[in-house]
Amino acid sequence: MRFMGGIRDFLKVKSYRTLSISTVSVVCGGTVIFHFVEGWRWIDALYYTVITLTTVGYGDFSPQTDFGKIISIFYILIGIGTIFAFIDAIFQHRQKRKAEMIKNLKK
Repeated sequence: MRFMGGIRDFLKVKSYRTLSISTVSVVCGGTVIFHFVEGWRWIDALYYTVITLTTVGYGDFSPQTDFGKIISIFYILIGIGTIFAFIDAIFQHRQKRKAEMIKNLKK
C-alpha cells in the first residue's frame, strides 16, 4: 500500500508525470520498432529495449539488419538520457520524501 502511495505522490508532480510518460513512450516505441524492423517477438523486443537503455547489454540480442543498427544508434542516444533522467527523478523524489519524514519526526 505504501508503494502505491509513493507512486501516486510521484505522479502528482507534473514534471515527473511528463517524464514518466516520456519513459514509457521511449520503451514502447522501441519495442514496436524492433519488433517490426528485426522481426523479434514482442517480449524479445521489450527485453532488448530495457536491457539496452539500462546499459546492461547482455548481448544475447542485437540488431542484424543495417536499418535496425542505425535505429539502435539513435535509440540509444535518445533513450539512455530519458531513462537516466527518470531514475534520477525517482531518486530525488525519494530523498525529498525522506527529508520530509525526518522533519515531521523532529516536530
